[in-house]
Amino acid sequence: MSQFRIQHMPIKWHEMIDEDSTEPASKADLHEKATLVARTGQMMLSVGTSAWRVRAAMNKIARALEVGLSADIGLTCINYTVIDGEQTESGTVALPTTGVNTHRLMYLKEFSDGFAERVDRYSVTQFHRILDKIAELPPNYNAAQLGFAAAVACCAFTFLLGGGPVEMMLAFFGAGVGQFVRKKLIENKITLLANVTVAVASACIAYMLLSLLCENIFGLSVTHRMGYICSMLFVIPGFPLITGFLDLAKLDVRSGLERLAYAVLIITMATLTGFVTANFIHFAPGTFEETEYAPALLILLRLVCSFLGVYGFSYLFNTPRKTAAAAGIIGMIANTLRLSLIDFTSMPVVVAAFVGALTAGLLASLTAKFRGYPRICITVPSIVIMVPGMFMYKGIYFMAQNTFDEAQSWLSRAILIVLALPLGLVFARILTDTNFRKSS
Repeated sequence: MSQFRIQHMPIKWHEMIDEDSTEPASKADLHEKATLVARTGQMMLSVGTSAWRVRAAMNKIARALEVGLSADIGLTCINYTVIDGEQTESGTVALPTTGVNTHRLMYLKEFSDGFAERVDRYSVTQFHRILDKIAELPPNYNAAQLGFAAAVACCAFTFLLGGGPVEMMLAFFGAGVGQFVRKKLIENKITLLANVTVAVASACIAYMLLSLLCENIFGLSVTHRMGYICSMLFVIPGFPLITGFLDLAKLDVRSGLERLAYAVLIITMATLTGFVTANFIHFAPGTFEETEYAPALLILLRLVCSFLGVYGFSYLFNTPRKTAAAAGIIGMIANTLRLSLIDFTSMPVVVAAFVGALTAGLLASLTAKFRGYPRICITVPSIVIMVPGMFMYKGIYFMAQNTFDEAQSWLSRAILIVLALPLGLVFARILTDTNFRKSS
């Protein structure tokens, strides 16, 4: 039996510095200063934030240490050069994989924001020990909690997409099973494509088996079968989709394209897995039966489901409960506004998506100002629920069925909405953040 080998060897930061030195980091040599700049960038990159924010954190460290910095940032790799007069220190740091961890991001933001105040008092070793503690933070939620959060989110998502109580119940069960399986696979370091495939297949099979069981026992109508798509929406990579476009808006082209490629890889694998699973059990996507609601009741239900959807999805990003609640409130307002503009006005879907994302971005800026949360921790979760995962799936499904006109229709709508969402956040950031608004 072959033994598992680590392909990406970890960097032993403490072996690269003089741990016995007590002199302030501001007086350390260039090599030791560079370790702080590089490690901060590597850890920021590991939590899934955009290249612009990674570079901003590295710049804060470099400025406090009175050195220059040039950094080229991708999805899992940073090439950097730290400059002090005629001396330079160049290097590369890489990650074995990528993910999202907004809780760790919040601690890293505090670290970089407060670095300048401590640079003349703390040694390089002390700063690395702080980073050690941040790196060792345990997850906020276990597999069962994340499974329940995904179940709630996808259940709420099902209503927002037009599903009824039966589809909501089935999606709750399927998504819960799928996310639980996915978390267990990630804990065992199963590679990306394998964990996405097994997780989506588990969610779809759980939905389909429960649906068939209810059909045979309770005479459930087969019209409820098409809701299986909703059970797999927890895997849609909203974070890299949004941050990828944000990076492109700041001309971080390498990072933007790599993030979008990563997102497309997950979407393709997930939708193909859903297609194969559904085809095997003879399920197919369709249109939900329309249910009439009074306008006031519909708005109320959308407010509740939008909050629950965003709140549940925030758990998947390891967001603390209070921050998840803040994102939920913002998403509740922004998403209900988007849906109301579509239903009660003649506004096109794409324009409504832009307005919804713009609203989320502006509200997030106000919340960040008064509560201190990093914007990205509340903006991206608040609009993930607007990402048209069902449109993407139907586009791939009909393409696989060689129904290209139908596939083109669904995919073109999905692409336009996915473009509109980050544009809304970009313009909200331009309006409220001077640093983001400037080109240098």
